Amino acid sequence: MNTEKIITIYDIAERLKLAPSTISRGLQDNPAVNPKTRKKIFDTANEMGYRFNTFARNLRNQKTNTIGVIVPRLNSLFISAILAGIEKELNSANYNMLISQSLELEENEIKYAKTMLHNRVDGLIVNLAANTSSLDHFAEYIRHRIPLLFVDRVIENDDFNTVVINNTKAGYEVTSHLIAQGCTKIAHLTGSLMRNVYQDRKAGYQSALAEHGIPYDESLVFETDLTEESSIRAAREIIKMKTRPDALFVANDLSAVICMKVFKDAGLTIPGDIAIAGFNNDVISRISEPMLTTVNYPGEEMGKIAARHLVTQIKGEADAALANTVILKSQLVVRASTLKNKTDDQ
Repeated sequence: MNTEKIITIYDIAERLKLAPSTISRGLQDNPAVNPKTRKKIFDTANEMGYRFNTFARNLRNQKTNTIGVIVPRLNSLFISAILAGIEKELNSANYNMLISQSLELEENEIKYAKTMLHNRVDGLIVNLAANTSSLDHFAEYIRHRIPLLFVDRVIENDDFNTVVINNTKAGYEVTSHLIAQGCTKIAHLTGSLMRNVYQDRKAGYQSALAEHGIPYDESLVFETDLTEESSIRAAREIIKMKTRPDALFVANDLSAVICMKVFKDAGLTIPGDIAIAGFNNDVISRISEPMLTTVNYPGEEMGKIAARHLVTQIKGEADAALANTVILKSQLVVRASTLKNKTDDQ
């Protein structure tokens, strides 16, 4: 089998009748080589099929131009939006992205944090797994002053940079809207309450109930992993209740639409028998029937801002030792799935 010859700087030097050292400096865009010669070197290198060894060059510069990203799962529209934002920002800054998914397990997150460190990433962006109980596995990043940033799911810690939304406010707004529609028995389907996003949405839900004089009922809160199976089980439990809720606030859109289908298959009307609201403003919320009331959660913007902050730290334009929290705006999007009061034009 014929193998293609690997072109070296010596081949380019021979073609151009220049010293190999000149070729090396030219390929590094060194100003010691005049612009015309540099252009000739680059053109010849491309013509001959020279493979630029950016990896070796980056190692010499103590940089890999690679950012590590650890997310809970890849089969999530919201996570996809975050990753799209990160990729756009990193691409414009000439950085690559190395992605791992923890599959919602802390043990995987620990493993990938170590792998990313060994792969010499210049910085790390993390969305925590459902059961992560400690940030100890990120201590080496702090010790080596490798920029580290958490998005969406975070643990309260003054040592780390975070990009989040005000989930408590968002949960409060959703629940207050349902109450304004005349709902008095509102169930809440949430994810793992170990995570701040679900804790805070529940806190907002409870705050709205309290403000409107509606007693909090623990039996109306369903803590699940928000998978299809668990969402179906929760919806079926709600249907079987002796006194059924007149509204359901779900912590994400996909689970909300799954519940909606279970209710409709059981002969219930939406929102007549039960109003449903979700969270994230995923595409599915706009194509469900009826369309789903939700919270617009700017995933792509979150990814862009996270990447931008990380790059400024890597470049030394911001102090990596100074932690700060960026809180993005979210917005309640009212659609037909909760409009029991047809005259309400919110």
